[in-house]
Amino acid sequence: MLQVNMLEAKTNLSKLVAQLESREVDYVIISRNGTPVAKIERFNFNTGERRQLGLCDGEFDIPDDIDFLNDEILEDFDL
Repeated sequence: MLQVNMLEAKTNLSKLVAQLESREVDYVIISRNGTPVAKIERFNFNTGERRQLGLCDGEFDIPDDIDFLNDEILEDFDL
């Protein structure tokens, strides 16, 4: 953890982000007049969560006679 004041954060934002990227610090606390007001942390793109396909499989039935290319439906969506 690193704590900086508002002016230092504005002046050294690129350096602070570089420290987060290199994992030199886990997060940065920004303070105003000595009071913590914001936290900056490294964004984790890969959370390890995967969306499951077919999650609603079997939950509802699509009629066999449904017309996905119906002109009226396509007009409603400007297609």
